[in-house]
Amino acid sequence: MAGLTTGKPERPGLPSAPAIRFPAMRSSEMRAIGELAGRTLAGAGTMVRDLHMAVSGRAFNAVGPGGAPARVVHDGVAQTLYGGVRTALAALPRGAGSAVARSAHDEGPALAQSPRGSLALAALNAYMGDALVAGDSPLALAMTLRHRGSDLPLQPKALSRAFPDAGPRVAIFVHGLGETDASWRLRADAQGPGYGACLRRDLGHTPLELRYNTGLHISDNGRSLAALVEELHEAWPVAIEEIVIVGHSMGGLVARSACHYGSAEAHAWTSAVRHVFCLGSPHLGAPLEKSVNALGWALGRVPETRPLANLLGVRSAGIKDLRYGACVEEDWCDCDPDELLTDRCHDVPLLPGAHFYFVAATLSRRRGDPLGAILGDLLVRVPSASGEGRKRKVGFAIEDGHHVGGLTHFDLLNHPAVYDQIRAWIER
Repeated sequence: MAGLTTGKPERPGLPSAPAIRFPAMRSSEMRAIGELAGRTLAGAGTMVRDLHMAVSGRAFNAVGPGGAPARVVHDGVAQTLYGGVRTALAALPRGAGSAVARSAHDEGPALAQSPRGSLALAALNAYMGDALVAGDSPLALAMTLRHRGSDLPLQPKALSRAFPDAGPRVAIFVHGLGETDASWRLRADAQGPGYGACLRRDLGHTPLELRYNTGLHISDNGRSLAALVEELHEAWPVAIEEIVIVGHSMGGLVARSACHYGSAEAHAWTSAVRHVFCLGSPHLGAPLEKSVNALGWALGRVPETRPLANLLGVRSAGIKDLRYGACVEEDWCDCDPDELLTDRCHDVPLLPGAHFYFVAATLSRRRGDPLGAILGDLLVRVPSASGEGRKRKVGFAIEDGHHVGGLTHFDLLNHPAVYDQIRAWIER
């Protein structure tokens, strides 16, 4: 029939629905996600089974020997049933991941190369990054130095091409738990371009940003960072005369650890370190991790709640290191990682020849206000950020500490008041 068109007619005046775009992934990553989802669902089935068995066990114990035959039948049926449920829960996402992976390939962009994908991986690595490494998962983040959102190959020719105007001053930014190198530009439109761009503009430092797996032990990341900066020091186009390290939260502990291991292994880069800034770093521990540790210990005392304690216990080694600010291997080796509120940390000496500074934030404008004393910046309190406790003292000089009021923990990533203090210390 003349005048007719095929297909669905468009409705004028109505905007089309926005397309949903998912981060690009490689086939190996898709399979790994399916495998991880399967293990997670199977673990949920295990937790439900353990809760069931603990409750039923208490009931059968109350009945006494007379309930033994019924208990044998009950336990056998329950184990078989839950075993089937766990197998089914694990199989569905694994099969889906394998099916989707067949339509992809491993030559495309990795999940970590997209902004949303890198944020998702940062959160996943924060929670279970050590388990991902142990399982050789492609979802485990590797430690890399980055510039303008891309990894830097640490070869002289590649660095010369990336930095044709390379100077002798370098600033390295180390993010915190669950963050990425992009976190340093948090709210860049409102707060400014970020500390790295400002240091380049005002003092001539070349900014480099670290990306790493925050679920690993802080001491492991410290060793790796020390080795990575040694490579950078050897391959940089000109002789490095000054290194500035800026660490946020866990990043400040990783920076301290790297300086310790770099000095212990006689790395050349340590002689160029002039300034190390710790922004909201829990040198004496984070209250939230201490609370989770106490909660997990309490839940583990009762059979009915022990499965919940096991669930809490799977958080990463990096998170557990934040309980008391463990920076070196001696702080955590040969001990139960879930022991109740036991501080085994050693405050190793600060790197000679370098100035170490801390910036502590509080929600209240004035440091002495009760709200600021109790909540700190929501995640870290002033005594921990300053490394000044009753039993432990990190060793910051009085003039090398600064308090900023009215800010939260994440405001420290990019705020004019914090940058002004960093610049003033460097120029001093």
